[in-house]
Amino acid sequence: MPSIFNYSRSELGDVLVELGHQRFRAEQIMRWIYHQDVTDFSAMENLPKALRSELAGQFVTALPIAQSEHISGCGTVKWLFSMDSKNAVETVYIPESRRATLCISSQIGCALACQFCATGLAGFLRNLSTAEIISQVYAAKERLAIIAPDQPKITNIVFMGMGEPLLNVENVFRAVDILLDDLAFGLSKYRVTVSTSGIIPAIRRLTTDCKAALAISIHAADNDVRDQIVPINRKHPLKKLIEACDAYTQATNRPITYEYVMLKDINDRPQDANKLAKLLASRKAKVNLIPYNPVPELALASSSSERIEAFKRRLNQSGIVTTVRKTRGDDINAACGQLFGQVTERNKRIDTYQFHRADCA
Repeated sequence: MPSIFNYSRSELGDVLVELGHQRFRAEQIMRWIYHQDVTDFSAMENLPKALRSELAGQFVTALPIAQSEHISGCGTVKWLFSMDSKNAVETVYIPESRRATLCISSQIGCALACQFCATGLAGFLRNLSTAEIISQVYAAKERLAIIAPDQPKITNIVFMGMGEPLLNVENVFRAVDILLDDLAFGLSKYRVTVSTSGIIPAIRRLTTDCKAALAISIHAADNDVRDQIVPINRKHPLKKLIEACDAYTQATNRPITYEYVMLKDINDRPQDANKLAKLLASRKAKVNLIPYNPVPELALASSSSERIEAFKRRLNQSGIVTTVRKTRGDDINAACGQLFGQVTERNKRIDTYQFHRADCA
């Protein structure tokens, strides 16, 4: 049976009409699920009993089971959520003083093989359904109410976990609709961000069909370096990518965040900063510099803090708003680029949580 989390408000209304019920029942159902945290149809008291029974026979409301839960001393939480009997994805909660971001996955594995990212080591297995995307948010919200009731509630969602979101556009865009819907999670369109390595046709679709903010994993400002570390650039080179980004900003009047992982002696030199400054200075752009988080299987090193600061100064001098991402969760392998989602024989038992606590470095 399909999961109730697969459906946007309008789609659920369509299904109910096909079943012979009134469309407004979809709104009642969504309020129960997303506002009252009730997923048992029999407990939805303002629905007719016959409809409750029919819903139980038409939909499932099961949430993914957490095979493991790692809690960092700095408050970051990483879950390994089971998506089927063999596969799992990682979801990360990152709290700050007044807000909290949930980093969610859109695919099991990834086909893009960016040279600094652990997820690509697993290869691509399959897309996540809308329900599997939304249920990460719902399950995380449930767990946080138990393990971290004093921490900030989830205020921001970023599609920056495992996978390339814009290679799963139908399910990702539908998930964004649910995240923004006032009858579901009710998040602002400025607080839901879809990140891509540069799938140009899908960026054009996002411009017209999706209200999420856009982030670009750029990582280099010339094709030679970007071809090396972000192989999709060979198919969608920088010139075409920037044209698509310009079309997005012209259509939406919204800035784009450009993510830039700092790799020692690869993309962190003064000439690299100059090229990025020249590329973005005239555009509606923000840059987020990301210290590389080591992955044992990958022979790369992070830039020094001095080089990162020099890179930031150069961009600031060009008028580009630039921040350096604070590394969070690296002690539990939950930092940017470290998500792998490996399911081992040892952790296939999924009827209980495996709790792990660590202190931040």
